[in-house]
Amino acid sequence: MTFEDLSADAFDVQKEIEETTRALREVTLMIEQSQGELMKLSQRNAAITAHLQQVQNQMDTISPKELRSVYDSALDAQQRLFVMRGQLEKLQAEKAHLERLKTILERASTFQAGSAASASSAARGTMASVEMLVNAQETERQRLSRQMHDGPAQALSNFILQTEIAMRLLDIDPLQAKEELNNLKTSAMGTFQKVRNYIFELRPMMLDDLGLVPTVRRYADAFKEQAGLDVSVTITGNERRLESYLEVMIFRAIQELLGNAARHSQASQVKVLLDIGDERVRVSVDDNGRGFDPESVQQGSSLGLKLIRERAEMLGGTFEVDSAIGRGTRVTFAVPARS
Repeated sequence: MTFEDLSADAFDVQKEIEETTRALREVTLMIEQSQGELMKLSQRNAAITAHLQQVQNQMDTISPKELRSVYDSALDAQQRLFVMRGQLEKLQAEKAHLERLKTILERASTFQAGSAASASSAARGTMASVEMLVNAQETERQRLSRQMHDGPAQALSNFILQTEIAMRLLDIDPLQAKEELNNLKTSAMGTFQKVRNYIFELRPMMLDDLGLVPTVRRYADAFKEQAGLDVSVTITGNERRLESYLEVMIFRAIQELLGNAARHSQASQVKVLLDIGDERVRVSVDDNGRGFDPESVQQGSSLGLKLIRERAEMLGGTFEVDSAIGRGTRVTFAVPARS
C-alpha cells in the first residue's frame, strides 16, 4: 500500500469519527428530552393507577360505564409509558452502539498512525475487535429481550386481568360471555408462554448465570419439543465457564446449526457434540438429513455457515463441513479455549 493510500484511509477514518461524534451528540440530546418526558408520564401513570385502585375498592357503588372509563384511562397511560420506555431504550442502545463504533474508529486511526506496530500487537487488536463485535451483537439481543419482557409479556398479563374484570361487568347472557372470556384468557396465557420462549431465543439469561453447557442442554430440550426432532447432546472434556464472548459465539453457532437442520435438511435426528478441552473447544453438529453441496458454503450461499466460519477463523480456530446430497451433514468447528 502506498503513502497516498494510507493518507486516504486515514482521512476516511477521521471523517467517520467526526460523523459518529456528531450523531452521538444528537442522540444524547434526544435521550435527555425523552427522560424528561418519561418522568412526566411516570407521574401521570402513578396518579391514574392510584385512582384505579380507589375505584376498584368501590366497585359496588360505581357504574360499569364509569369503571370502564377509569380502566381505559389507566390502560392508555400504561401504553404511553411503555412506548416511551421503548423509545428511550432504543436511543440508549443507539448511543451505546455509536460509542462502541467511535472507540473502534479511534483505535483504527491510532493503528494507521502507528502502522509499524508489531504483528503480535495487530493480532491482539484483531482479537479485541472480534470480542467487541460479538459483545455488540449480544447487547442488542439483550435490549430486545428486556423490551419483550417489559412490553408484550406485561401487556398480556394486563389483558388477563382485563378479562377477569370484564367477566364481573357483563350482564348480557353471562354464561356465554363467561365461556368466551375463559377461552380468551386461555389463549392469552398460551401466547404469554410463546413470548417467554421468544425471550429465551433472543438472549437466554442462563447463559450469563450458569454458562454454556447448561444453556445448550436446555435449548436442545426446548428445540426438540418445538421442532419435533430427535436432538441429543453429548458433553465431553472439562466442563467449565469460558470467556463470555466465547460462550456466546459457540451457543449462537449451535443455535444456527440446529435451526438449519430443522429448516432445510429434512432431518429426523441431530447429534450435538461439545468437547471442552484444555486448549480448544470443539463442536460437532451431525444430522441425518438430505445433505447439500459443501461448495455452496465457499460461494457464500449460506450466510449462517459463512458467519460461523469467519468467526471461528478470526478467533484462530477451524471450520469444516462434511456433506453430500442424500447422506446428511456434519459441521465441525474448533476455537481456542479461554476461561
